[in-house]
Amino acid sequence: MEILDLRHFSSVDLRPLLEDETRAWSAMLSWDYNGSAEMILRYVDAKILPGYAAIERGRIFGYSFFVYEGSKGVVGDLFVANGGRLPNAREVEVKLLTHVIETLQQSPGIHRIEAQLLAHEAGSVARPFLDQGFQRHPRLFMVLNLRGGSSPKQLTHPDIEIRHWTEVDYQPAAAIITAAYRGHVDAQINDQYHTLAGSLRFLNNIVRFPGCGVFDAESSFAAMDRKAKNLIGLILCSRVRGDVGHVTQICVLPEFRGRGIGQLLMAATTQNLIKRGFTMLSLTVTEANSGAVALYHRLGFESKRIFDAFVWEG
Repeated sequence: MEILDLRHFSSVDLRPLLEDETRAWSAMLSWDYNGSAEMILRYVDAKILPGYAAIERGRIFGYSFFVYEGSKGVVGDLFVANGGRLPNAREVEVKLLTHVIETLQQSPGIHRIEAQLLAHEAGSVARPFLDQGFQRHPRLFMVLNLRGGSSPKQLTHPDIEIRHWTEVDYQPAAAIITAAYRGHVDAQINDQYHTLAGSLRFLNNIVRFPGCGVFDAESSFAAMDRKAKNLIGLILCSRVRGDVGHVTQICVLPEFRGRGIGQLLMAATTQNLIKRGFTMLSLTVTEANSGAVALYHRLGFESKRIFDAFVWEG
């Protein structure tokens, strides 16, 4: 087995592996990975995707890539074909990750590295991260079965209006995200939450790029204070399969918490998806965010897997 630079290869070399990965994401997460796979293949052909490939007898059977975002590096993905059945699959994953981590840590100007490997069970690939001084944050992948369910009762609040998300919400939404995550555990995991500019980049990635599904404006909502007429909370949802939605963001301004606004937003999204024939809604949440985890359990979500988020500060 060899570990080689991913930029030595073309989409023709990588496509069979990504077809395997697409099937794996569908089976594990009910997630259509085709959009992400096609984007990866375009970057590979353009020779601009940094990463490493595991090669055996001229065939790529594993890969990991990363991206640079200013002074931060982000581990984008890790996949080994037939990983569950290969006796040395964990060894291959560790070698790929070790190369990625070492490259990022040695890259000039990189002072932070983030990784969230949703398709890997918690602890399964932790060793190379922990050996290099990363912090580890367990996260939950939760799902709500919408199949055959009746629409939840329309919830109302005398002081709160729930309306559909619109493009004019960008700037105020970024301000809400920044305020909502100040001092929050999720701001340790994602440094985009620290600033207004970072929150705007986060929103742009969700709404305009297919990395986390295709943004679904119809099932995304804003919470408005009826008196002040300003935005106080939001829920954003993407379509990760034709009949599966995924909550990419839900937050409420700190001073408005405890009034059931999160439940109002979730009910609006769930009701919309059921009316449109969706069969499932998923989300991810940090395990340490106990209040949010408890709310999702009350709303009927089940924890399907635990995965890890890793952060390194240089």
